[in-house]
Order: sequence, then structure tokens, then C-alpha cells
Amino acid sequence: MKYFRSILSVVALMSLSTVVFAQFDAQKTLSGSQKAFDKLKALAGSWEGRVSTLPPQPGMGDGAITDISLRITSRGNAMVQEMKEARTADDPARYDHPVTMFYLDSDRLLLRHYCDAGNRPCMLGKMSADGKTVEFEFLDLSGGTQYGHMDHAVFTFVDANHHIEEWTYRMLGDKPVHARFDLQRTK
Repeated sequence: MKYFRSILSVVALMSLSTVVFAQFDAQKTLSGSQKAFDKLKALAGSWEGRVSTLPPQPGMGDGAITDISLRITSRGNAMVQEMKEARTADDPARYDHPVTMFYLDSDRLLLRHYCDAGNRPCMLGKMSADGKTVEFEFLDLSGGTQYGHMDHAVFTFVDANHHIEEWTYRMLGDKPVHARFDLQRTK
């Protein structure tokens, strides 16, 4: 009988260790997404910088100065980015004023972009091995694509007061336009 209890105890411990290791593996994935999200949240504040587009798109702000605000909300569970051309009125009926939300969904870092094109692309983020960039790949889209849509973004961390955002917009016919925002912290 003692032998049977000993075997039963060993089996129970082995089962428990399997559960613990499975949870540990899940936490490692969450940990990577959490690290990337925390890195992005360090950008909270006001930023200003020049945008350049490739191919050049004068009608899309090429060469313009852009204001970007990043703020943490929802008790630290989300970050909101608002973007607009510098020195324009805060009038979304007249001027572009896209909003982007960053948040964790289980073990995934997600970006949801509320675009002036009337759609809402969702992208999955991953931090580079060196921790210098967070790259977002297209997952899905809500809304129409008659005006194109965002499908890729990369955030590069230069230092606490300087970062670069690179966004790819897919025009009709799947033609990409790359926008690069070289941003300096203003607050």
C-alpha cells in the first residue's frame, strides 16, 4: 500500500510539474509582449517631427511637421496615439487626425489604427531581439479599403527624447507608400 501511495505521489508531482512548465512557457510569451508594450509606453508624451514619404506624396504631408501625442490610459492597459499636422486646428472634420490604440490581448501586443480612410486595421507587434524596435505586422481590417489602408508600422527607439515611426500605407492597386516620422520629444 505504501508503494502504491509513493507511486501515486510521484505521478501527481509529474503532472503538476507539466502544468507549471506549461504556465511558465505561456508567461515567457506574455513577458515578451509585455516588455514591448512597456517600451512603447515609455514614449508617453508630446512629440514633433518632419514626415517624409516614399515615393514622395506632397498631398499626404511629405515634408510637413507633425505633432504626435502618446498617452497611457485605462489604468495602464492601453496607450492612445493621436497624430496631426503641426499648427492645424483640432478639427477632425477638416484635417486628418488619425488615432491609434496599443494594448495587450492575452499574450499579443496589438495596434488598432482608426484611420482617416474610414477603416480600422489591426496589427500584431513584436520587439526585436536587441530591444531597439517594435514592428507591427498586418492581421486584419474592419471597414472598407476603397481609399487604401495602413498595413505595417515600425517604432525605432533612438533615445528617451528621440524615436522614429515608419508606417506603410497600401494605396489602391496594393501600391505601398512609406511614411517616416523622425520625432523629438517636446514634453
